Amino acid sequence: MAQALRPTTAGGLFATDGKPHPLQDTLLAVTLVLGLTSFLSAIIDEDLHLLSSWAGLVGILMGAYGQWISETTRERFGLILGLGASGVGFFLGMAHGGLIG
Repeated sequence: MAQALRPTTAGGLFATDGKPHPLQDTLLAVTLVLGLTSFLSAIIDEDLHLLSSWAGLVGILMGAYGQWISETTRERFGLILGLGASGVGFFLGMAHGGLIG
């Protein structure tokens, strides 16, 4: 009967705890933007290797710090997407020419 006393927290994958997390949300947005930039610039043109490798590296670092301080599943899910895109863009940028022109 203890189940009757528990609040129903059945939410979706994007359920939050109802509290604001401005730093985590900012890191999430920056990681997603950098990951998308890195991935797309690596896919579109090999000559954009500086943009894709640097954006990927910064996206990986921002995403790693965001994962370290994240508090909700929504934050972690978005950070993993951004980290994956940043990683792929970083490695493709490194394969096309690296961090230094």
